[in-house]
Amino acid sequence: MTGLLVVTAVSAEAEAVRAGLDDQAVTVLPVGVGPAAAGAATARLLALAEAAGRPYRGVVSAGIGGGFVGRVAVGDTVLATRSVAADLGAESPEGFIPVDELGMPPELLGVGNAVPADPGLLAALRTALPGASVGAVLTVSTVTGTAAGTDALAQRHPDAVVEAMEGYGVAVAAAQAGVPFAELRTVSNPIGPRDRGAWRMKEAFAALTEAAHALR
Repeated sequence: MTGLLVVTAVSAEAEAVRAGLDDQAVTVLPVGVGPAAAGAATARLLALAEAAGRPYRGVVSAGIGGGFVGRVAVGDTVLATRSVAADLGAESPEGFIPVDELGMPPELLGVGNAVPADPGLLAALRTALPGASVGAVLTVSTVTGTAAGTDALAQRHPDAVVEAMEGYGVAVAAAQAGVPFAELRTVSNPIGPRDRGAWRMKEAFAALTEAAHALR
C-alpha cells in the first residue's frame, strides 16, 4: 500500500499543495477541470495503483473555490463534510429536483447526489487544521454567476460553504474503488455575480500551501 493521493483541477493548485509538503508518501497530480474529467482521471490513477499492488490509502480533492458570503471568508480553509453534485437532477416548475428524488431505482442512482467524507480522514484533517471551516462543498459544472443562482443554492444547501467543480467526481471514483475520500478547499472569491476584481487568487493559493501541511 502506498500513501495519499491528492488531486487538483489545474497545475497551479498542484504546485501550491506541493509547496506545503515534504513527504514522498503523498502524490499530488492535476486531473482536469470539472467532475467528469476529474472523476475519470482519478479512477484511472486508483486502478493503476491497485493493479501495481500499491493502492492508495486515501484520496483528497484539493484546490480553490468560491465561498458563500456569511458562511466563509476569502482566504479561509474549508473541509468538506460531504461533496454534493449540486446540479445533478432535473428542473421543474416547482424548482430543482435532486437526482435522489427522481424515483430512480437504487442501482441506477449509484452514490446519489452526495458522497460523505471518510470520517477517519476528515477527523485527522480537522485535528491538523483546527481553524478550518467545515461544511458541504458543492460540485457544479457551471459556476454560479448571478445573485438569483447563489440564493437558490444557499437555500437548497443550508450547510454548504464552498462551490467548486471537481470534488463529487473524485468522490465517486474513490467510493467505487473503496478508498477513503476527503475534500479540502481554500476560498478565492465570494459566490455571486462575477467580479474578477473581488478574486484573491494569491491569498487562496497561499492558504492552500499552508493547509497542505495537514496532508503529510
